[in-house]
Amino acid sequence: MSSNRLIYLPLGGAGEIGMNCYVYGYGPRNKERFILIDLGVTFPEAEGSPGVDLILPDISWLEQRADRLDAIFITHAHEDHVGAVGHLLSRLNAPVYARPFTANIARRKMEEQGGDLDQLIIANVWPEQVQAGPFKVGFLPISHSIPESSSMVIDTPEGRIIHTGDFKLDETPVVGEPFDPALWADVSKDGIKALVCDSTNIFSQHKGRSEATVGPEITKLVAGAKGMVVATTFASNIARLKTIAEAGNKAGRSVVLLGRAMRRMVEAGQQSGVLKGFPSVVSPEDASQLPRENLLLLVTGSQGERRAASASLSRGKYLGLEMKKGDLFLFSSKTIPGNERGVLRIINNFSEMGVDIVDDSSNVYHVSGHANRPDIEALHDIVKPQIVIPMHGEHRHLREHVMIAEAKGIKGVIATNGTMIDLTGKSPKVVDHVEAGRIYLDGKVQIGAMDGVVRDRIRMAMNGHVLATLVIDDEDDVLGEAWVETMGLAETGISNAPLVDILEAGISQFLGRADHRTLSDDDKLEEAMRRVIRQTSMDEIGKKPEVTVVVSRLVAQ
Repeated sequence: MSSNRLIYLPLGGAGEIGMNCYVYGYGPRNKERFILIDLGVTFPEAEGSPGVDLILPDISWLEQRADRLDAIFITHAHEDHVGAVGHLLSRLNAPVYARPFTANIARRKMEEQGGDLDQLIIANVWPEQVQAGPFKVGFLPISHSIPESSSMVIDTPEGRIIHTGDFKLDETPVVGEPFDPALWADVSKDGIKALVCDSTNIFSQHKGRSEATVGPEITKLVAGAKGMVVATTFASNIARLKTIAEAGNKAGRSVVLLGRAMRRMVEAGQQSGVLKGFPSVVSPEDASQLPRENLLLLVTGSQGERRAASASLSRGKYLGLEMKKGDLFLFSSKTIPGNERGVLRIINNFSEMGVDIVDDSSNVYHVSGHANRPDIEALHDIVKPQIVIPMHGEHRHLREHVMIAEAKGIKGVIATNGTMIDLTGKSPKVVDHVEAGRIYLDGKVQIGAMDGVVRDRIRMAMNGHVLATLVIDDEDDVLGEAWVETMGLAETGISNAPLVDILEAGISQFLGRADHRTLSDDDKLEEAMRRVIRQTSMDEIGKKPEVTVVVSRLVAQ
């Protein structure tokens, strides 16, 4: 009996939507060789992680075994699949395989972080495969809302695995390869051990719509508009960008791209050859000289991002362009849960200007890039896997996906982040749990989610902050009075006296009764002053602030 085992271990993307990072391993226990599928990010929320720029998967477990990592494969160029490559690749030091469009995006991220571009390798599509240790991996085309999306066909000594990545069953995707059921059936004909499958839209009961259905509706809307037309969608949805730009072109409008991500994606599509026939664009400077009824602006910020072009336009002028009464603003996108507040802020700002707003409440100006339940079941029927392992979903998505698979007689297993599954043999089993947390990109520094930095930031935001400074001479006598500075706290409390004066008086009373043992021990003194300040503040304004005490001791010369 072989001592080798085949393992699957998600470090991100399972039990959440975003931050995709999946490890596959084969070999003797604790000597396995590994490959990694995707290295993505997720985005912070102001309430839970204020000031944080990006959230990355904690790859510490894999980093400790990086000498056994043979390759990294990127399924497509969405941020939650490729966004961490620039930040984390130096810790893994493995070759990265991606198709041309995805590689274009990955290359820019690596350049921004000073990465080794020689590690980035352009991959060809199926039936070509890459040998990576005991694995042979091929890029199998699948439709999604970004060009050159691929599922990974992973051949192992234990059988073939298909890792879908993000997908939909779209045979008319406008840009990129259509879904080819015959090709998928051929790849699966000799048996699929496991289908590791996208679960995002498992609760959507209706069959998914094609990207091609959106074009006629957008064309009709733009043709009937009177003033300037502004449209926003996900910058990575190149097919939608082309559809909207062509609608503007047909209506006799000049097209303007606003926002760095929008320009970057169009440029990447053209450079990699996946985007052909995109209408010519004019610069914002030239656009400001044209009649507004002859303009169509394609802008970033479909999710309400404060610094994106949509939000900037909603606050006034942006690069010399502004919205006016009678103009049209189109959201050709779905608002991701959690982003509603930012989107509504933009909508209300435009409403106050008299701008007409069209969103996707009618379900005609946007289609999802993910497979709905009937499409997921259709893929099950084509692939006929022995095992279904749901991914790319919250726990409720994964559980529902397993229930659907098991109802059809397919074994299913829920594996959330950090859950190691042994796929050797006929039945999958949980064999280990590893630490699979989050890393915060905070400015230029990576910090652990449990390091306390963000926790302290939240506490200061919630409770305010007091800085108290005290000077003590070499005989442990207090020199003068302690002085206090406050931030984020009311200036006066229930006594109608300045809060700073109340706090300083409280400290003075404490110091007047403090014994020598307290005054000679910085730790005891700081803790006692902290308690006095917090209690005094609570009595005066009803809040216990975060407190920093600085004790300066003079040393005799």
